[in-house]
Amino acid sequence: MSIAYLGIGGNIGDRGASCEEAVSRLRSAEEIEVLRYSEFYLTEPVSGPPQEDYLNGVLKIKTGIFPEKLLSILKGIENDMGRRPAGRNHPRIIDIDILLYDSVVMRTDNLTIPHPRMHERYFVLRGLAEIAPDVVHPALGKTITELFKRLCSLSQASTI
Repeated sequence: MSIAYLGIGGNIGDRGASCEEAVSRLRSAEEIEVLRYSEFYLTEPVSGPPQEDYLNGVLKIKTGIFPEKLLSILKGIENDMGRRPAGRNHPRIIDIDILLYDSVVMRTDNLTIPHPRMHERYFVLRGLAEIAPDVVHPALGKTITELFKRLCSLSQASTI
């Protein structure tokens, strides 16, 4: 069995209900056990067209499903919940991303693990810092706490 961390969020419609439904669907999926999840936070969109704030959180799961198959299941949940293809950083009813999968580092046409921008995303690191502060980013060799503190100090420096 493997441990994976998933980012979850959305900004269309009832964001809280959408996130709850996604968690419920993950709980009922075969070979996925939701172990823990962070609080859900309202966050501003990262680029893209003008849009509502996102509600985001992070889940810790245990699974025997390999990453590519897990991605397929997550995309199926998104599709079943009404997500439709749109441009990068566009509004969405739900978004579920694989952030980390054990200490796997991989890149295929459809999947990159660890998530390639997770260390730049406040909403991802905040949730991970809450539920997995000592987990080490397998490509950067830093704990989630170290990455979160660094990102927070950079964002403070940029507002001075």
